[in-house]
Amino acid sequence: MSDEKSPISFEVDVTRIPAKGMRVTVTPDADERTSLATMHGLEEVLTFKADLLVTQWRKDGAHIEGRINATIIQTCVVTLEPLTSKLDVDVDIVMVPEGSKLARPKFDESGELVLSAEGADPPDTFSGVMIDVGAQAEEHFALAIDPYPRKTGASLPAADNDEGDEKLSPFSKLADWQPKQ
Repeated sequence: MSDEKSPISFEVDVTRIPAKGMRVTVTPDADERTSLATMHGLEEVLTFKADLLVTQWRKDGAHIEGRINATIIQTCVVTLEPLTSKLDVDVDIVMVPEGSKLARPKFDESGELVLSAEGADPPDTFSGVMIDVGAQAEEHFALAIDPYPRKTGASLPAADNDEGDEKLSPFSKLADWQPKQ
């Protein structure tokens, strides 16, 4: 995300998170949904609701978990018509202060960085004592948006084939090409 403040910003002081956690519900108004749509190249954000629980994690970190539900209108990449999509996104984020040992990458004995596709994501970092739970929700929302939405059954028209009914290879036009000497 950019340095621009999220239209659904909701900051939480990690030093003041209750022992049982803090429930955060983000339901943007019409202007905030319009800003979300503009920021993410959507025609419209019809609904957006993030139900999150922020709890303490270790000594000075935070754990954000919950769910985001949204209904958006995008433009179909084939027909260029409006397309309504529903998003249902799980949120599970661990955040630690910048400089925390827990945020450092793990290396094995040979100095190789150890990553596991099935393993947990490394913690995100924050500076100071405030985390923007709304911005984290927006980031997960943005990642769930289909970058190439397509209406069911939409397809591109068949390309004209100068060679008759013979099926063309994508490289057939290059066969006659000769580099300039």
